[in-house]
Amino acid sequence: MSASLHRVVVTGFLLMSVPPGAWSCATCGCTLSTDAAMGYSTEPGWRLNLEYDYLHQDELRKGTAAAAGVPDGTELERDTLNRYFTVDLNYTPNADWNIDLRVPYVVRSHSTYGEFDSTAPLPEPSYSRSSSLGDIKLIASYQGFLAARNFGVQLGVKLPTGRYGTAVDFNRGPAAGTPLDASLQPGTGSTDVIVGAYYHRFIGDNVEVMANGQFQGALEERMDQPGNDFRPGNSTTLSAGVRYDAFQSWAPQLQLNLLHKSADQGALADTPDTVGTVAYVSPGLTVRLRPALQVYGFAQLPVYSNLDGYQLFPRFTVSVGISYAFGSAGR
Repeated sequence: MSASLHRVVVTGFLLMSVPPGAWSCATCGCTLSTDAAMGYSTEPGWRLNLEYDYLHQDELRKGTAAAAGVPDGTELERDTLNRYFTVDLNYTPNADWNIDLRVPYVVRSHSTYGEFDSTAPLPEPSYSRSSSLGDIKLIASYQGFLAARNFGVQLGVKLPTGRYGTAVDFNRGPAAGTPLDASLQPGTGSTDVIVGAYYHRFIGDNVEVMANGQFQGALEERMDQPGNDFRPGNSTTLSAGVRYDAFQSWAPQLQLNLLHKSADQGALADTPDTVGTVAYVSPGLTVRLRPALQVYGFAQLPVYSNLDGYQLFPRFTVSVGISYAFGSAGR
């Protein structure tokens, strides 16, 4: 198996690419393990990846089950549709190092009925739609500890490049002209640190297993004034996967993705509805069209959720994309 085929590239945002909305399930975003899907290549060169991620949050959940409604005085969300377009520029200078720049563009529509009142008819929903740059990430990986280079560590930063705070308003309905919740904005307004580690190995000739973990937490917030402050909650993701590489032009893969997110903090945060743990099973397939060109698709199917408060949850997520390698990585 060539190093180019070994590197099955998927540019997730996942959760790690763009911030999910607190009112729309702060703990349900795309958790696909990008690095596990990549194959942790040691081949020097550049790679450009373009990905589209679809995540429609339209099921209201509380704890581990679906919720029929919310108590009086609690906001009743209708749905949130997230579409992420990510440009991922990846550079491997040598077998030990990898540098990854991820630039997401966030298209998000959201609707809500506002505070629920069981004594009154359900009101007209309020709607919002935004399309703009999200928060950019830069992540460096080092995998020179072992001769096989199958164990590595990561260190990165998420920058506050997306609009945040109260930048995006509702544009239709009773709440028109009022700002969205801070966690529904395209960015979080925070500078975050990202740390992680990964391990992978072949079992036999054609089956590769892998595991990784990653933590992201805010170091500094631009919104830090009393009464106008917001700090996104920390997130931890754990993934395990298996890929079958017996075929020359295509490779099926299966992942199990776990995510835990702590509460958002600050006056602009919806703290009770931003905590939870979720798990997804994620089947996927990569097709190699040319030595340097691949297309891929993954679906994430939720198998478990334990959410504080009332949060919107997706029934599935979809990621599709195309990857092209330049230089040594493409040969």
